[in-house]
Amino acid sequence: MKILFTLIACLMVCGASFAQKLNKLTGKIVDEKTVPVAFAIVRVLNYPDTTVLKSVSTNIEGEFTIDQLKSGEYILSISIVGFKSKKTNHFSLNEDMKLPAITIESLSKQLKEVSVQGKKPFIEHQIDKTVLNVENSITSTGGTALEILEKAPGVQIDRQNEQILLNNKSGVTVMIDGKNNFLSASDLTIYLNSLSSSQIATIEIITNPSAKYDAAGNSGIINIKLKKNKAFGTNGGISSNYRNAIRANLPTNIYGSDLNFNLNHRVEKWNFFTNANASKNNNFSNLFLDRSTNSNGLQSVFNQNFQKIYTGSRLAAKLGADYYVSEKTTIGVMLDGSTSTRKLDNFSQTFINETQAGTVNKNSLIQYSDANTPNKNYSANFNIKHDFKKEGASLNFDADYSGFDYSGLENFNTNFYDQNGVVYNNTTIKNNSKTVIDIYAAKTDFTWPLSKNTKIETGLKSAYVKTNNDFLSSALINNEWQNIVGQSNNFIYKENVNAAYANLSKDWGKWQLQAGLRAEYTQSTGTSVTNNTSVKQHYLSLFPTVFVSQKISESSNLRYSYGRRIDRPNYQQLNPFNFYMDPYTIAQGNPYLKPQFTNNFEVSYNYKSGLSFSLSYSKTKDLILDSKTAQNDSTRIVTVGQGNIGSGEYYTAGLYFPLTIAKWWSLQNNFNLFYNKFKDDNLEGAPFTLSKVMYNFNINSSITLPDNWTLETNFWLNSPRVRGIERTTIYQKALNMGVQKSFLNKSLKLRLNVDDIFQSNYWKGTLDYQNVNLRVQNNYISRRASFSISYNFGNQNLKSNQNRKTAADDVKNRAGG
Repeated sequence: MKILFTLIACLMVCGASFAQKLNKLTGKIVDEKTVPVAFAIVRVLNYPDTTVLKSVSTNIEGEFTIDQLKSGEYILSISIVGFKSKKTNHFSLNEDMKLPAITIESLSKQLKEVSVQGKKPFIEHQIDKTVLNVENSITSTGGTALEILEKAPGVQIDRQNEQILLNNKSGVTVMIDGKNNFLSASDLTIYLNSLSSSQIATIEIITNPSAKYDAAGNSGIINIKLKKNKAFGTNGGISSNYRNAIRANLPTNIYGSDLNFNLNHRVEKWNFFTNANASKNNNFSNLFLDRSTNSNGLQSVFNQNFQKIYTGSRLAAKLGADYYVSEKTTIGVMLDGSTSTRKLDNFSQTFINETQAGTVNKNSLIQYSDANTPNKNYSANFNIKHDFKKEGASLNFDADYSGFDYSGLENFNTNFYDQNGVVYNNTTIKNNSKTVIDIYAAKTDFTWPLSKNTKIETGLKSAYVKTNNDFLSSALINNEWQNIVGQSNNFIYKENVNAAYANLSKDWGKWQLQAGLRAEYTQSTGTSVTNNTSVKQHYLSLFPTVFVSQKISESSNLRYSYGRRIDRPNYQQLNPFNFYMDPYTIAQGNPYLKPQFTNNFEVSYNYKSGLSFSLSYSKTKDLILDSKTAQNDSTRIVTVGQGNIGSGEYYTAGLYFPLTIAKWWSLQNNFNLFYNKFKDDNLEGAPFTLSKVMYNFNINSSITLPDNWTLETNFWLNSPRVRGIERTTIYQKALNMGVQKSFLNKSLKLRLNVDDIFQSNYWKGTLDYQNVNLRVQNNYISRRASFSISYNFGNQNLKSNQNRKTAADDVKNRAGG
């Protein structure tokens, strides 16, 4: 922290020593009723060539100050959403001047026309990221965050392994409002499946983040920004939706519903906001698995069928306040929490055909299992933002605490049948688990312009995490519950990551450069209390980033980027438990997992902010995959676990082009071509190499109809693909369609949406390596119809663009599961 403040003081002294005594211009922007207009953009234009010299935004009192202006002739340009843009008459500036109040005219009579013409598309490609405008999308209505991501270009949802892939790579860091969601891959999919689209404003996809971001996430960052209004006065909205599965022979309770309410009150220097959500999400899946073993003359074929019914509910609330101490300083606090329950009822059948010396023997087992997992999440954030007098200079500070409390009770009852259908054995097992996680994090970010075209950004961050996972597995033997040795364990994990970064940006007109370096020092200890063993790690890692933008013409540019990323194992992956799944399947943690490091290279071409083409290459060392899947031929038990393999290489070519068929009909088209190669010289005792060419595409259509009707369609397709030792053997695809009708000047909206109309989204694949031969098909619920109604009240026009990124940015995505 001393280093940062020394740097701040040095830069401020240096900046002051070079400052010149120039003119200062002040003024105030008001509407027709002389009400101050906050956050209006005020630009200083040179006269008569109207080149933009400087721009500022008004404070909450509508006031603005522009320093260091040379004597001369100027024009002011004022703009803000909801008002007509305005230019003043030219004026002379020879000394400090205070202008009379400038009045701008409201567009209240033209809002209907503006809202139609200014509607953002569902997918918006920007120079450094892709943005999904969820609140404007009809086909996203009534769905969940996970289902929305499935429609995003370059994103694949691996429902078989409960993972999110970006450009066919795992290791995505998922953030909520700039704050990482502290969940493992499987728990993250559960959370995103409970997060309603009605709570989401936009989703940002960043494939190559700068050094300012945490280095976690080898394939990039997905930032889900929840709705938050900062308009003056009192305003808010309420929405509700109901959806149901459309598939034959389903249980009767496979439906989802949610109710979402948000309220904002802003007056003078205070802004208060709150959001509450209640949701219920039920689901169902059929999993079919075939595998074979051959050992000591005994050949066995397993045919398994799992029918899983998921029921879950969630209550969540957020409360926050911002206080504008002055036009330069803002203090904010935010509290949020949620409680959820998830129940699983699973019925499975396993048929085993055994052949030895020409004799065939058939037996089977039936297992009934259930799980109840109540969860509690809560967090608090304190933040300060200060803008210095020097334009573009700012200091941000965040302090966070997050707590997680997971409980779980699983019951397994298994009957073993001989070939005559007679029960010859029974096992009854229960697992009790308790996970408590505490996270403390603080960060500070400092930005200082060194000149008109050069600025430096620096920051410090520290995060400490402690997770305590207690797992007790018991078997009912002779009517008494007995501890299963080797499967019960108490695992404690502690981790401290300290980071510092610096970014330097320079603009030469046609060329722009940003170079950064982030350093992260990690200390961790994983302790098995039961086994009295510990695994300690400590390492310093450097993460350089370079971004170069080349302006080819007024309408096109090239962008080159490089970045190094890290993925640390999540806490549950490091937990050396044996998790019982069925008598022939066990999941196992690996306390010796190493972090994986990735180097990303990308070049992209953009034309008129529309057409874009990109080429990228990345290589990951010590890739974390389900590579420790092994089969004991004697017991025929498969152990599933994650390990490091040598490397994974990823080549990607992406093309995006919008197409306007007519004024009322537009298309957005995304195509991606992949080549992935996985290699290890000694994977589980043998060399391993697997590669494949793959592709996907995503097409979105939006049709504006008369009388406030809108129609949207979305179609996506993923070709067969490979990932480590796993192969997807089918094309996955879905056609989604939605229609919307607006009322009451678009404050009231009714939406009807159907996902996966042709029920073509399911997973089928193989896993073949050494003595493991698996064939898997997973039929999950993908076709649903949903109906949604939403109503917004109060002033919805004047919004700020403030977006907090809190301190818990690289530790909240790895909590167990």
